[in-house]
Amino acid sequence: QVQLVESGGGVVQAGGSLRLSCAASGRTFSSYNMGWFRQAPGKERYFVAAITWSGSSTVTYYADSVKGRFTISRDNAKNTVYLQMNSLEPEDTAVYYCAADLKYRAVVAGTVSYWGQGTQVTVSS
Repeated sequence: QVQLVESGGGVVQAGGSLRLSCAASGRTFSSYNMGWFRQAPGKERYFVAAITWSGSSTVTYYADSVKGRFTISRDNAKNTVYLQMNSLEPEDTAVYYCAADLKYRAVVAGTVSYWGQGTQVTVSS
């Protein structure tokens, strides 16, 4: 069982930055592939970014809409995954969810075993 708790959301002006954090419970965090998704009002939940851990290196994958602006990273010692968001746009406004699964494809597809409760990000123009 893995519990995920997001933090770091808030209100920011367009062009600004925020860093989201997702703290995971459990002693096998490094075994999990982690991801971020977002859901805007009235819309479906969409993939944002994913990160794996192979024991010595990470692989990251991003949605085209955030590539070059967002960076996903993880600190296995702290059981935490981060999403650094730069050059934010009003279109980035959404609830951001952390996700975890042992299978990388599940993270990218959004068919994960574990979800966080979400954190609101609002970008004003």
